[in-house]
Order: sequence, then C-alpha cells, then structure tokens
Amino acid sequence: MAKLQDFSKEASKRVNRYFSESFKRKKVREIEKNISTVLEVSREYEVSTTAVYKWMYKYSRNRKRGVKQVVELMSDTRKLKDLKARIRELEQMLGQKQFEIEFKDKMIDIAEEMYDIDIKKKLGSKPLPGSGSTEKPIGGK
Repeated sequence: MAKLQDFSKEASKRVNRYFSESFKRKKVREIEKNISTVLEVSREYEVSTTAVYKWMYKYSRNRKRGVKQVVELMSDTRKLKDLKARIRELEQMLGQKQFEIEFKDKMIDIAEEMYDIDIKKKLGSKPLPGSGSTEKPIGGK
C-alpha cells in the first residue's frame, strides 16, 4: 500500500521549469514550418502536449491570421521521405551485393578454365567415382 511519504518523495523530484518566451516562439515556428511536431517537442523537453498547444495558441502567427495548419500531413510526408531514402540505401546495398556475386562467379569461371576442373556444382551431373552412397542401409548395418 502506498504511504504518504512516497507521495512526498515524488513531489520533491518534480521541478517547476520555466521556458523563455523566445524559446517558446522558436519551437512554435519549428512546428509551423513542419521541422518538428507537437509530440516531438513535448517528448524532447518533457512538457505536456497541452502546454505545447497553449504555446501555439499564444505565439502562433498562423492563428492570428486565421490560417489552419494540418500537422499530420507533413509528418506523413517526412516519414515518406525517410522511407524513400531507406529504399535508396537498400537498393544501393543490393547492387553492391549483386556486383560481388557476379565478380565471384567470373572468378570461378576463370579458375575452371585455367585448371580445367568443375568448381561449380552443376545440376544433373553425375557424382565423381569413389564418392560412394550416402544412404543408410535398410537392415541397420
């Protein structure tokens, strides 16, 4: 069961912080320019989203002009841009791996020609003599 002392410890840990007006204006401008979102500012500076919305109400230039801002659309755009960048990165990695595979295949082909041996395992080829059977006998021997 919770004790009164536990609540007083939690209350003493909580510190009132004050943000300057210029800081609040800066963060509101970042949100308006879609550089960051309300949730990102809230999490980064450990303030409630309500406090950030109050900053927006008080310091927003768009609100004074009667302009409505769609925040979610731009955050989706940012996510889409990040995903496209990730796709480009993965395609580049795939291209490099494909180049490596082709290089190794060419090296195997050259080695086969130089030493006149089959290095690649060909489908349907007969096993070399002396390789024997790998099946277990039915009688257990």
